Amino acid sequence: MRKSRFDALVAEAEAESVDGWDFSWLDGRATEERPSWGYQRLLGSRLAQVEAALDVETGGGEVIDGCPHLPPLTAATESWPPNVARASARLRPRGVVVVATEGLPFGDNVFDLVSSRHPVRTNWPEIARVLRPGGSYFSQQVGPASVFELVEFFLGPQPEEARNSRHPDRAVQEAEAAGLEVVDVRSESLRTEFLDIGAVVYFLRKVIWMVPGFTVEQYRDKLRELHERIERDGPFVAHTARFLIEARKP
Repeated sequence: MRKSRFDALVAEAEAESVDGWDFSWLDGRATEERPSWGYQRLLGSRLAQVEAALDVETGGGEVIDGCPHLPPLTAATESWPPNVARASARLRPRGVVVVATEGLPFGDNVFDLVSSRHPVRTNWPEIARVLRPGGSYFSQQVGPASVFELVEFFLGPQPEEARNSRHPDRAVQEAEAAGLEVVDVRSESLRTEFLDIGAVVYFLRKVIWMVPGFTVEQYRDKLRELHERIERDGPFVAHTARFLIEARKP
Protein backbone atom coordinates (compact mmCIF):
# COMPACT_ATOMS: atom_id res chain seq x y z
CA MET A 1 0.00 0.00 0.00
CA ARG A 2 1.29 3.45 -0.89
CA LYS A 3 2.65 5.43 2.04
CA SER A 4 0.85 8.57 3.12
CA ARG A 5 2.73 11.87 2.68
CA PHE A 6 3.29 11.96 6.44
CA ASP A 7 4.78 8.47 6.55
CA ALA A 8 6.97 9.13 3.51
CA LEU A 9 8.38 12.38 4.88
CA VAL A 10 9.07 10.87 8.29
CA ALA A 11 10.69 7.73 6.85
CA GLU A 12 12.93 9.81 4.60
CA ALA A 13 14.10 11.96 7.51
CA GLU A 14 14.59 8.94 9.77
CA ALA A 15 16.81 7.25 7.18
CA GLU A 16 19.11 10.25 6.67
CA SER A 17 22.48 10.31 8.45
CA VAL A 18 22.83 12.98 11.12
CA ASP A 19 26.61 12.71 11.44
CA GLY A 20 28.60 15.92 11.29
CA TRP A 21 27.33 19.46 11.60
CA ASP A 22 26.21 20.02 8.03
CA PHE A 23 22.54 21.01 7.70
CA SER A 24 22.41 21.08 3.91
CA TRP A 25 19.79 18.28 3.88
CA LEU A 26 17.35 20.91 5.13
CA ASP A 27 17.78 23.08 2.03
CA GLY A 28 14.28 23.64 0.67
CA ARG A 29 12.74 22.10 3.80
CA ALA A 30 13.61 24.67 6.46
CA THR A 31 14.95 28.21 6.60
CA GLU A 32 16.86 30.05 9.29
CA GLU A 33 18.00 33.64 9.37
CA ARG A 34 21.74 33.99 9.96
CA PRO A 35 23.25 36.32 12.57
CA SER A 36 24.34 39.62 11.08
CA TRP A 37 27.89 39.39 12.41
CA GLY A 38 29.04 36.47 10.20
CA TYR A 39 30.80 34.16 12.66
CA GLN A 40 32.87 32.16 10.17
CA ARG A 41 34.18 35.29 8.48
CA LEU A 42 35.14 36.84 11.83
CA LEU A 43 36.74 33.58 12.96
CA GLY A 44 38.74 33.37 9.74
CA SER A 45 40.17 36.84 10.27
CA ARG A 46 41.26 35.89 13.79
CA LEU A 47 42.79 32.57 12.74
CA ALA A 48 44.92 34.41 10.19
CA GLN A 49 46.55 36.47 12.96
CA VAL A 50 47.60 33.80 15.48
CA GLU A 51 50.18 31.02 15.76
CA ALA A 52 48.23 28.45 17.79
CA ALA A 53 44.48 27.81 17.80
CA LEU A 54 42.00 25.31 19.20
CA ASP A 55 38.45 24.68 17.97
CA VAL A 56 36.32 23.06 20.68
CA GLU A 57 33.41 20.73 19.83
CA THR A 58 34.31 21.05 16.17
CA GLY A 59 31.57 18.70 14.94
CA GLY A 60 32.59 17.46 11.50
CA GLY A 61 35.16 20.27 11.19
CA GLU A 62 33.03 22.18 8.71
CA VAL A 63 33.40 25.62 10.32
CA ILE A 64 37.17 25.92 10.59
CA ASP A 65 37.64 24.12 7.28
CA GLY A 66 35.72 26.98 5.72
CA CYS A 67 38.34 29.47 6.95
CA PRO A 68 40.98 30.22 4.30
CA HIS A 69 44.01 30.35 6.60
CA LEU A 70 44.80 28.17 9.61
CA PRO A 71 47.72 28.83 11.97
CA PRO A 72 50.79 26.55 12.06
CA LEU A 73 49.48 24.84 15.20
CA THR A 74 45.77 24.09 14.96
CA ALA A 75 43.95 21.50 17.05
CA ALA A 76 40.29 20.56 17.38
CA THR A 77 38.33 18.52 19.90
CA GLU A 78 35.21 16.41 19.33
CA SER A 79 33.65 13.67 21.47
CA TRP A 80 31.06 11.98 19.24
CA PRO A 81 32.81 9.12 17.35
CA PRO A 82 31.06 9.62 13.96
CA ASN A 83 32.02 13.30 14.05
CA VAL A 84 35.59 12.51 15.11
CA ALA A 85 35.99 10.41 11.98
CA ARG A 86 34.45 13.07 9.75
CA ALA A 87 36.48 15.89 11.27
CA SER A 88 39.72 13.92 11.03
CA ALA A 89 39.17 13.11 7.36
CA ARG A 90 38.25 16.70 6.60
CA LEU A 91 40.91 18.50 8.62
CA ARG A 92 43.95 16.20 8.51
CA PRO A 93 44.93 17.37 5.00
CA ARG A 94 45.09 20.89 6.42
CA GLY A 95 47.41 19.87 9.24
CA VAL A 96 44.81 19.98 12.00
CA VAL A 97 45.11 17.51 14.88
CA VAL A 98 41.67 16.24 15.93
CA VAL A 99 41.52 14.94 19.50
CA ALA A 100 38.67 12.63 20.52
CA THR A 101 37.74 14.06 23.92
CA GLU A 102 35.11 15.97 25.86
CA GLY A 103 37.73 17.87 27.84
CA LEU A 104 40.76 20.01 27.05
CA PRO A 105 43.77 17.68 27.53
CA PHE A 106 46.34 20.37 26.77
CA GLY A 107 48.97 22.19 28.78
CA ASP A 108 48.60 25.60 30.35
CA ASN A 109 49.04 28.75 28.24
CA VAL A 110 49.16 26.94 24.87
CA PHE A 111 46.73 28.69 22.53
CA ASP A 112 46.40 32.24 21.23
CA LEU A 113 42.79 31.55 20.21
CA VAL A 114 40.15 29.10 21.38
CA SER A 115 36.95 29.00 19.34
CA SER A 116 33.69 27.11 19.41
CA ARG A 117 30.50 27.36 17.37
CA HIS A 118 27.40 26.26 19.29
CA PRO A 119 29.12 24.42 22.15
CA VAL A 120 26.91 22.23 24.30
CA ARG A 121 28.70 23.55 27.38
CA THR A 122 31.48 26.09 27.88
CA ASN A 123 34.09 25.13 30.46
CA TRP A 124 35.32 28.62 31.24
CA PRO A 125 38.03 27.70 33.79
CA GLU A 126 39.58 25.22 31.36
CA ILE A 127 39.44 27.70 28.49
CA ALA A 128 41.17 30.30 30.66
CA ARG A 129 43.83 27.73 31.58
CA VAL A 130 44.81 26.75 28.04
CA LEU A 131 44.81 30.32 26.69
CA ARG A 132 48.06 32.22 26.60
CA PRO A 133 48.10 35.64 28.28
CA GLY A 134 46.62 38.01 25.73
CA GLY A 135 44.81 35.15 24.00
CA SER A 136 41.07 35.11 23.30
CA TYR A 137 38.05 32.85 23.35
CA PHE A 138 35.71 33.51 20.42
CA SER A 139 32.38 31.73 20.19
CA GLN A 140 28.91 31.83 18.67
CA GLN A 141 26.48 30.19 21.05
CA VAL A 142 22.85 29.14 21.25
CA GLY A 143 20.96 31.69 23.31
CA PRO A 144 18.04 31.43 25.72
CA ALA A 145 14.80 29.68 24.73
CA SER A 146 16.12 28.97 21.24
CA VAL A 147 13.51 27.29 19.01
CA PHE A 148 11.36 26.89 22.11
CA GLU A 149 8.18 27.13 20.05
CA LEU A 150 9.15 23.69 18.73
CA VAL A 151 10.49 22.40 22.06
CA GLU A 152 7.30 23.34 23.88
CA PHE A 153 5.10 21.87 21.15
CA PHE A 154 6.55 18.47 22.08
CA LEU A 155 7.37 18.91 25.78
CA GLY A 156 4.86 21.52 26.95
CA PRO A 157 5.69 24.75 28.80
CA GLN A 158 9.23 24.82 30.14
CA PRO A 159 10.35 26.33 33.47
CA GLU A 160 12.15 29.66 33.52
CA GLU A 161 15.40 27.95 34.46
CA ALA A 162 15.28 25.97 31.21
CA ARG A 163 14.29 29.01 29.17
CA ASN A 164 17.18 31.11 30.50
CA SER A 165 19.85 28.42 30.88
CA ARG A 166 21.85 29.77 27.93
CA HIS A 167 21.51 33.48 28.66
CA PRO A 168 24.48 35.62 27.54
CA ASP A 169 24.47 37.41 30.92
CA ARG A 170 25.28 34.09 32.56
CA ALA A 171 28.08 33.47 30.07
CA VAL A 172 29.58 36.87 30.88
CA GLN A 173 29.44 36.16 34.60
CA GLU A 174 31.08 32.75 34.20
CA ALA A 175 33.79 34.10 31.90
CA GLU A 176 34.66 36.86 34.35
CA ALA A 177 34.62 34.40 37.26
CA ALA A 178 37.26 32.39 35.36
CA GLY A 179 39.47 35.47 35.13
CA LEU A 180 38.68 36.47 31.55
CA GLU A 181 37.80 39.95 30.32
CA VAL A 182 34.71 39.99 28.09
CA VAL A 183 35.36 42.38 25.20
CA ASP A 184 32.29 41.76 23.02
CA VAL A 185 28.77 40.34 23.43
CA ARG A 186 26.03 40.51 20.78
CA SER A 187 22.62 38.81 20.70
CA GLU A 188 20.00 38.29 18.00
CA SER A 189 16.65 36.52 17.61
CA LEU A 190 16.31 34.91 14.18
CA ARG A 191 13.24 33.62 12.36
CA THR A 192 13.23 29.90 11.62
CA GLU A 193 10.68 28.05 9.49
CA PHE A 194 10.06 24.31 9.16
CA LEU A 195 8.36 23.66 5.82
CA ASP A 196 7.52 19.98 6.30
CA ILE A 197 7.48 17.37 9.03
CA GLY A 198 10.58 15.69 7.63
CA ALA A 199 12.56 18.83 8.46
CA VAL A 200 11.32 18.66 12.05
CA VAL A 201 12.28 15.00 12.41
CA TYR A 202 15.75 15.55 10.96
CA PHE A 203 16.34 18.62 13.15
CA LEU A 204 15.32 16.87 16.36
CA ARG A 205 17.45 13.81 15.51
CA LYS A 206 20.46 16.01 14.89
CA VAL A 207 20.12 18.63 17.63
CA ILE A 208 19.57 16.03 20.31
CA TRP A 209 19.32 18.36 23.32
CA MET A 210 16.20 20.12 22.03
CA VAL A 211 13.84 17.23 22.85
CA PRO A 212 16.01 14.81 24.85
CA GLY A 213 15.52 11.20 23.89
CA PHE A 214 13.49 12.10 20.82
CA THR A 215 12.35 9.18 18.68
CA VAL A 216 9.74 9.09 15.96
CA GLU A 217 7.99 6.19 17.64
CA GLN A 218 7.62 8.00 20.97
CA TYR A 219 6.35 11.22 19.38
CA ARG A 220 4.48 9.90 16.35
CA ASP A 221 1.11 11.31 17.46
CA LYS A 222 2.57 14.79 18.06
CA LEU A 223 4.45 14.60 14.76
CA ARG A 224 1.24 13.74 12.92
CA GLU A 225 -0.54 16.62 14.65
CA LEU A 226 2.24 19.01 13.60
CA HIS A 227 2.27 17.62 10.06
CA GLU A 228 -1.45 18.33 9.71
CA ARG A 229 -0.92 21.84 11.08
CA ILE A 230 1.86 22.58 8.56
CA GLU A 231 -0.20 21.16 5.70
CA ARG A 232 -3.15 23.31 6.73
CA ASP A 233 -1.51 26.57 7.88
CA GLY A 234 1.91 26.62 6.24
CA PRO A 235 5.42 26.58 7.76
CA PHE A 236 5.88 26.15 11.50
CA VAL A 237 7.61 29.31 12.71
CA ALA A 238 10.08 29.38 15.59
CA HIS A 239 12.82 31.77 16.67
CA THR A 240 16.47 30.86 17.05
CA ALA A 241 18.49 32.73 19.68
CA ARG A 242 22.18 33.30 19.03
CA PHE A 243 24.84 35.28 20.82
CA LEU A 244 28.44 36.07 20.04
CA ILE A 245 30.94 36.33 22.87
CA GLU A 246 34.64 37.21 22.86
CA ALA A 247 36.71 37.10 26.03
CA ARG A 248 40.39 37.90 26.52
CA LYS A 249 42.87 36.47 29.01
CA PRO A 250 44.79 39.33 30.67
